[in-house]
Amino acid sequence: MANLQNCLQNCSIYVATYRKYNEGSIFGEWLTLSDYSDYNELYEAMKELHRDEEDPEYMFQDYEFPNFFITQGYISECHISNEIYEIAEKINNSALDFEIIEAYIDCRGSYFQDIEDFLHEVSDSYYGEYNSDENFAQEILEQEGSIPENLPTYIYIDWASTAKHIMYDYSESNGYYFRN
Repeated sequence: MANLQNCLQNCSIYVATYRKYNEGSIFGEWLTLSDYSDYNELYEAMKELHRDEEDPEYMFQDYEFPNFFITQGYISECHISNEIYEIAEKINNSALDFEIIEAYIDCRGSYFQDIEDFLHEVSDSYYGEYNSDENFAQEILEQEGSIPENLPTYIYIDWASTAKHIMYDYSESNGYYFRN
């Protein structure tokens, strides 16, 4: 299960300021989000780092984040959302691994308005993890009872063709399958 530390553990930002950059300096420091309990604590660390400026305009010259946070606009060169810790906590409280969420976004796109509705949508459409479309198709059909239990051994199922047709109703990314 994903947790706040896992979601933000490897998330880091290089915090500089536009003023210093415009004056020819790239002075800043890497800050790892999991080192701070919330956005306010992170913001205080940024203020302390650039305490030599009265009202610093922060510039995130580099950052390392999972695609989820980038595509949702939670981090960019000139912005880090004050909701980032709240979003990570909601992901933590869901029963979803972060990899499943990223696979879903890869399949369906990343736009959503409400994180809780989004997480419910991911959970509702998630079908499992399989190593191939063929294995997925076979499992689905067996679960649904579409394959007779006493199928004669001389009858073979073309799982590649069957999977091709079943996949019209499903999406897959990194072995994670979702109902369309």
